[in-house]
Amino acid sequence: MRAIAINGSPRRTWNTATLLEKALEGAASAGAETEIVHLYDLDYRGCTSCFSCKRKDGERAGRCAMRDGLTDVLERIMASDVLLLGSPIYLGDVTGEMRSFWERLIFMNLSYDKAHRSNFEGTISTGFIYTMNIAEDILEGSGYRNAIDAHMRPAQILNGESECLIVTDTYQFGDYSKYAASNFDEGHKAKVRAERFPVDCQRAFELGARLAHRR
Repeated sequence: MRAIAINGSPRRTWNTATLLEKALEGAASAGAETEIVHLYDLDYRGCTSCFSCKRKDGERAGRCAMRDGLTDVLERIMASDVLLLGSPIYLGDVTGEMRSFWERLIFMNLSYDKAHRSNFEGTISTGFIYTMNIAEDILEGSGYRNAIDAHMRPAQILNGESECLIVTDTYQFGDYSKYAASNFDEGHKAKVRAERFPVDCQRAFELGARLAHRR
């Protein structure tokens, strides 16, 4: 069994990446081989609408024809059992790198020729981890859930179960005094980081373990 995590944050060691690592630890506790991919390390683009993946009897049918930094990653995902996706929310949505990655993965598996709408014959369970600066009590009125739901919905193409972990009120800077960020109370942020983030890490671990146990 294989579990692969995709980090859509530009930071390799901060909130989103830490939570993904914890989710991978959970998957490993269920016997999965694990790896993490940092999208900002790769050179790639979003879907270019070449439709090679939709060509009848084409050699790249059901696979993305683009050859770049994402090619091998997509192949490894198709051979995996658990996919863990992590992204901070920027301007109300996932990062541009995560969006471009998601286009490439989902579109090549999306059928234009079947009622089921999926070309993928396997099953991949998917876990989403979203981190954001806003406080939990204003999440519902922010409109962020609409963006999150729209991002998660295409996971049905991968034929597996999917779950979501939302982490709010994240600690953004190592030293708030260096930034013009007076809208945020550093003391409150530090308290949340100390008290709640360890709980969120445990929730991420349990998410990874659940998804792996189901395979």
